[in-house]
Amino acid sequence: MDFMALLGIGLLTGVTTALFGFGGGFVAVPVVVWADAALGPDAMRVAVATSALVMLVNAGFATAVTPRRTLAALRGGGPLLALLAAGAAAGAFAVRYAPAGPVRWAFLGYLALTIADLALRPGFLRPHPRPRPRPLADTTAPARGPLPAALGLPIGAVAAFLGVGGSVLTVPAMRRAGHPMRLATVLANPLTLVMTLPATAVSLGGTVDSAAAQAHAQLVGLVDLRAAGALLLGALPVIALLRRRPPHIPDRAHAWAYLALLCVMTAAMTFAG
Repeated sequence: MDFMALLGIGLLTGVTTALFGFGGGFVAVPVVVWADAALGPDAMRVAVATSALVMLVNAGFATAVTPRRTLAALRGGGPLLALLAAGAAAGAFAVRYAPAGPVRWAFLGYLALTIADLALRPGFLRPHPRPRPRPLADTTAPARGPLPAALGLPIGAVAAFLGVGGSVLTVPAMRRAGHPMRLATVLANPLTLVMTLPATAVSLGGTVDSAAAQAHAQLVGLVDLRAAGALLLGALPVIALLRRRPPHIPDRAHAWAYLALLCVMTAAMTFAG
Protein backbone atom coordinates (compact mmCIF):
# COMPACT_ATOMS: atom_id res chain seq x y z
CA MET A 1 0.00 0.00 0.00
CA ASP A 2 1.27 3.46 -0.91
CA PHE A 3 2.92 5.42 1.92
CA MET A 4 0.60 8.38 1.33
CA ALA A 5 -2.44 6.14 1.65
CA LEU A 6 -1.15 4.89 5.00
CA LEU A 7 -0.49 8.46 6.05
CA GLY A 8 -4.07 9.42 5.21
CA ILE A 9 -5.44 6.48 7.16
CA GLY A 10 -3.21 7.59 10.03
CA LEU A 11 -5.26 10.79 10.16
CA LEU A 12 -8.31 8.63 10.80
CA THR A 13 -6.56 6.79 13.64
CA GLY A 14 -5.85 10.17 15.22
CA VAL A 15 -9.54 11.02 15.10
CA THR A 16 -10.59 7.66 16.57
CA THR A 17 -7.99 7.98 19.34
CA ALA A 18 -9.05 11.47 20.37
CA LEU A 19 -12.82 11.11 19.99
CA PHE A 20 -13.53 7.43 20.66
CA GLY A 21 -10.62 6.11 22.71
CA PHE A 22 -9.54 3.72 19.94
CA GLY A 23 -5.76 3.95 19.86
CA GLY A 24 -5.86 2.78 16.26
CA GLY A 25 -6.42 -0.96 16.57
CA PHE A 26 -9.70 -1.23 14.70
CA VAL A 27 -8.30 0.94 11.92
CA ALA A 28 -4.73 -0.36 11.92
CA VAL A 29 -5.45 -4.09 11.81
CA PRO A 30 -7.44 -4.14 8.51
CA VAL A 31 -5.06 -1.61 6.95
CA VAL A 32 -1.90 -3.54 7.80
CA VAL A 33 -3.52 -6.79 6.63
CA TRP A 34 -4.00 -5.06 3.27
CA ALA A 35 -0.54 -3.51 3.26
CA ASP A 36 1.22 -6.80 4.11
CA ALA A 37 -0.96 -9.18 2.11
CA ALA A 38 2.22 -10.60 0.54
CA LEU A 39 2.99 -12.23 3.88
CA GLY A 40 0.03 -14.54 3.43
CA PRO A 41 -1.22 -16.09 6.69
CA ASP A 42 1.40 -14.15 8.67
CA ALA A 43 -0.19 -10.83 7.64
CA MET A 44 -2.71 -11.06 10.48
CA ARG A 45 -0.02 -11.60 13.12
CA VAL A 46 2.00 -8.70 11.74
CA ALA A 47 -1.12 -6.53 11.71
CA VAL A 48 -1.90 -7.29 15.36
CA ALA A 49 1.70 -6.55 16.40
CA THR A 50 1.91 -3.35 14.34
CA SER A 51 -1.45 -2.27 15.72
CA ALA A 52 -0.10 -2.67 19.27
CA LEU A 53 2.81 -0.32 18.54
CA VAL A 54 0.55 2.26 16.87
CA MET A 55 -1.85 2.15 19.81
CA LEU A 56 0.99 2.39 22.31
CA VAL A 57 2.27 5.64 20.82
CA ASN A 58 -1.17 7.11 20.09
CA ALA A 59 -2.56 6.27 23.53
CA GLY A 60 0.60 7.46 25.27
CA PHE A 61 0.50 10.79 23.45
CA ALA A 62 -3.24 11.22 24.05
CA THR A 63 -2.74 10.46 27.75
CA ALA A 64 0.12 12.96 28.00
CA VAL A 65 -2.04 15.80 26.68
CA THR A 66 -5.09 14.92 28.82
CA PRO A 67 -5.74 17.25 31.79
CA ARG A 68 -4.41 15.84 35.05
CA ARG A 69 -7.74 16.42 36.79
CA THR A 70 -9.38 14.00 34.35
CA LEU A 71 -6.68 11.37 34.80
CA ALA A 72 -7.18 11.67 38.58
CA ALA A 73 -10.16 9.37 38.05
CA LEU A 74 -7.67 6.51 37.78
CA ARG A 75 -6.58 6.92 41.40
CA GLY A 76 -7.22 3.69 43.23
CA GLY A 77 -7.09 1.75 39.97
CA GLY A 78 -3.66 0.15 40.54
CA PRO A 79 -4.96 -3.45 40.71
CA LEU A 80 -6.97 -2.92 37.50
CA LEU A 81 -3.93 -1.52 35.65
CA ALA A 82 -1.69 -4.37 36.83
CA LEU A 83 -4.17 -7.02 35.69
CA LEU A 84 -4.68 -5.28 32.34
CA ALA A 85 -0.91 -5.42 31.75
CA ALA A 86 -0.67 -9.07 32.83
CA GLY A 87 -3.56 -10.08 30.59
CA ALA A 88 -2.07 -8.19 27.65
CA ALA A 89 1.27 -9.96 28.01
CA ALA A 90 -0.50 -13.34 28.01
CA GLY A 91 -2.60 -12.41 24.97
CA ALA A 92 0.45 -11.21 23.02
CA PHE A 93 2.29 -14.47 23.69
CA ALA A 94 -0.79 -16.47 22.65
CA VAL A 95 -1.18 -14.73 19.29
CA ARG A 96 2.42 -15.59 18.35
CA TYR A 97 1.49 -19.28 18.32
CA ALA A 98 -2.15 -19.17 17.22
CA PRO A 99 -3.10 -20.02 13.60
CA ALA A 100 -3.64 -16.79 11.65
CA GLY A 101 -7.00 -17.79 10.16
CA PRO A 102 -8.77 -18.33 13.49
CA VAL A 103 -7.32 -15.06 14.84
CA ARG A 104 -8.87 -13.17 11.95
CA TRP A 105 -12.25 -14.82 12.41
CA ALA A 106 -12.05 -14.20 16.15
CA PHE A 107 -11.44 -10.51 15.38
CA LEU A 108 -14.54 -10.39 13.16
CA GLY A 109 -16.66 -12.38 15.60
CA TYR A 110 -15.61 -10.12 18.45
CA LEU A 111 -16.62 -7.05 16.48
CA ALA A 112 -19.96 -8.53 15.45
CA LEU A 113 -20.88 -9.57 18.99
CA THR A 114 -19.86 -6.17 20.35
CA ILE A 115 -22.00 -4.35 17.78
CA ALA A 116 -25.02 -6.51 18.59
CA ASP A 117 -24.49 -6.04 22.32
CA LEU A 118 -24.21 -2.25 22.11
CA ALA A 119 -27.22 -1.96 19.81
CA LEU A 120 -29.57 -4.33 21.63
CA ARG A 121 -28.69 -4.25 25.33
CA PRO A 122 -29.71 -1.20 27.37
CA GLY A 123 -27.03 1.00 28.86
CA PHE A 124 -25.03 2.16 25.86
CA LEU A 125 -27.37 3.82 23.34
CA ARG A 126 -30.28 3.86 25.79
CA PRO A 127 -29.30 4.79 29.34
CA HIS A 128 -30.43 2.73 32.30
CA PRO A 129 -33.32 4.19 34.29
CA ARG A 130 -31.20 4.28 37.44
CA PRO A 131 -29.55 7.56 38.55
CA ARG A 132 -26.21 8.38 36.97
CA PRO A 133 -23.14 8.33 39.24
CA ARG A 134 -20.84 11.24 39.80
CA PRO A 135 -18.49 11.92 36.88
CA LEU A 136 -15.26 9.96 36.88
CA ALA A 137 -13.30 13.20 36.93
CA ASP A 138 -14.79 14.22 40.29
CA THR A 139 -11.66 14.36 42.42
CA THR A 140 -13.73 14.45 45.63
CA ALA A 141 -15.04 10.93 45.01
CA PRO A 142 -13.55 8.02 46.98
CA ALA A 143 -10.46 6.53 45.38
CA ARG A 144 -11.54 3.77 42.99
CA GLY A 145 -10.76 2.50 39.52
CA PRO A 146 -13.02 3.23 36.57
CA LEU A 147 -13.79 -0.50 36.23
CA PRO A 148 -13.75 -3.52 38.59
CA ALA A 149 -10.21 -4.85 38.87
CA ALA A 150 -11.38 -8.41 38.09
CA LEU A 151 -12.11 -7.35 34.52
CA GLY A 152 -8.49 -6.41 33.90
CA LEU A 153 -7.11 -9.86 33.09
CA PRO A 154 -9.70 -10.91 30.47
CA ILE A 155 -9.87 -7.44 28.88
CA GLY A 156 -6.08 -7.29 28.57
CA ALA A 157 -5.80 -10.81 27.15
CA VAL A 158 -8.54 -10.36 24.52
CA ALA A 159 -7.31 -6.91 23.53
CA ALA A 160 -3.70 -8.02 22.96
CA PHE A 161 -4.70 -11.26 21.21
CA LEU A 162 -6.86 -9.42 18.68
CA GLY A 163 -4.87 -6.17 18.49
CA VAL A 164 -7.83 -3.98 19.44
CA GLY A 165 -6.45 -2.09 22.43
CA GLY A 166 -9.32 -2.82 24.79
CA SER A 167 -11.31 0.38 24.34
CA VAL A 168 -14.16 -1.54 22.80
CA LEU A 169 -14.54 -3.29 26.16
CA THR A 170 -13.65 -0.47 28.52
CA VAL A 171 -15.72 2.28 26.87
CA PRO A 172 -19.01 0.32 26.87
CA ALA A 173 -18.37 -0.85 30.43
CA MET A 174 -17.83 2.70 31.69
CA ARG A 175 -20.78 3.90 29.62
CA ARG A 176 -23.07 1.28 31.17
CA ALA A 177 -21.86 2.39 34.59
CA GLY A 178 -23.53 5.70 33.75
CA HIS A 179 -20.54 7.76 32.69
CA PRO A 180 -20.77 10.13 29.71
CA MET A 181 -19.09 9.14 26.45
CA ARG A 182 -16.63 12.03 26.65
CA LEU A 183 -15.08 10.79 29.89
CA ALA A 184 -15.29 7.11 28.97
CA THR A 185 -13.42 7.66 25.70
CA VAL A 186 -10.78 9.90 27.29
CA LEU A 187 -10.04 7.36 30.04
CA ALA A 188 -9.82 4.56 27.48
CA ASN A 189 -6.45 5.95 26.36
CA PRO A 190 -4.46 5.42 29.58
CA LEU A 191 -6.03 1.97 29.92
CA THR A 192 -4.97 1.18 26.35
CA LEU A 193 -1.47 2.44 27.12
CA VAL A 194 -1.14 -0.02 30.00
CA MET A 195 -2.23 -2.92 27.78
CA THR A 196 -0.20 -2.14 24.68
CA LEU A 197 3.14 -1.67 26.44
CA PRO A 198 3.66 -5.37 27.30
CA ALA A 199 1.95 -6.46 24.06
CA THR A 200 4.39 -4.40 21.98
CA ALA A 201 7.40 -5.66 23.92
CA VAL A 202 6.37 -9.26 23.26
CA SER A 203 5.65 -8.55 19.58
CA LEU A 204 9.08 -7.01 18.98
CA GLY A 205 10.63 -10.32 20.00
CA GLY A 206 8.54 -12.43 17.62
CA THR A 207 9.39 -13.77 14.17
CA VAL A 208 7.56 -14.35 10.88
CA ASP A 209 8.02 -17.74 9.23
CA SER A 210 6.77 -16.78 5.76
CA ALA A 211 9.36 -16.74 2.97
CA ALA A 212 7.90 -13.40 1.88
CA ALA A 213 9.21 -11.92 5.13
CA GLN A 214 12.69 -11.91 3.60
CA ALA A 215 11.57 -9.06 1.34
CA HIS A 216 10.14 -7.12 4.30
CA ALA A 217 13.25 -5.38 5.58
CA GLN A 218 11.05 -3.04 7.63
CA LEU A 219 9.89 -5.86 9.92
CA VAL A 220 11.29 -5.76 13.45
CA GLY A 221 10.04 -8.86 15.16
CA LEU A 222 6.39 -8.96 14.12
CA VAL A 223 6.09 -5.18 13.72
CA ASP A 224 5.98 -3.48 10.31
CA LEU A 225 7.85 -0.27 11.10
CA ARG A 226 7.06 1.37 7.75
CA ALA A 227 3.32 0.96 8.16
CA ALA A 228 3.46 1.96 11.83
CA GLY A 229 5.52 5.07 11.06
CA ALA A 230 3.14 6.25 8.34
CA LEU A 231 0.08 5.70 10.53
CA LEU A 232 1.66 7.57 13.45
CA LEU A 233 2.87 10.43 11.28
CA GLY A 234 -0.72 11.05 10.27
CA ALA A 235 -2.26 10.42 13.69
CA LEU A 236 -0.21 12.42 16.19
CA PRO A 237 -0.89 15.94 14.86
CA VAL A 238 -4.63 15.18 14.76
CA ILE A 239 -4.60 13.96 18.36
CA ALA A 240 -2.80 17.13 19.47
CA LEU A 241 -5.33 19.32 17.63
CA LEU A 242 -8.43 17.54 18.90
CA ARG A 243 -7.16 17.44 22.49
CA ARG A 244 -6.44 21.18 22.32
CA ARG A 245 -9.75 22.05 20.63
CA PRO A 246 -12.16 19.17 21.32
CA PRO A 247 -15.39 19.35 19.33
CA HIS A 248 -18.67 19.44 21.20
CA ILE A 249 -20.57 16.23 20.44
CA PRO A 250 -23.92 15.50 22.14
CA ASP A 251 -23.61 12.41 24.31
CA ARG A 252 -26.20 10.33 22.43
CA ALA A 253 -24.72 11.25 19.03
CA HIS A 254 -21.29 10.32 20.39
CA ALA A 255 -22.55 6.85 21.34
CA TRP A 256 -24.16 6.34 17.91
CA ALA A 257 -20.97 7.45 16.15
CA TYR A 258 -18.97 4.95 18.23
CA LEU A 259 -21.29 2.14 17.14
CA ALA A 260 -21.19 3.26 13.50
CA LEU A 261 -17.39 3.22 13.53
CA LEU A 262 -17.38 -0.38 14.72
CA CYS A 263 -19.68 -1.30 11.82
CA VAL A 264 -17.34 0.37 9.31
CA MET A 265 -14.31 -1.45 10.71
CA THR A 266 -16.13 -4.79 10.60
CA ALA A 267 -16.89 -4.28 6.90
CA ALA A 268 -13.27 -3.25 6.23
CA MET A 269 -11.87 -6.33 7.95
CA THR A 270 -14.33 -8.63 6.18
CA PHE A 271 -12.97 -7.58 2.79
CA ALA A 272 -9.32 -7.26 3.83
CA GLY A 273 -6.91 -9.40 1.85
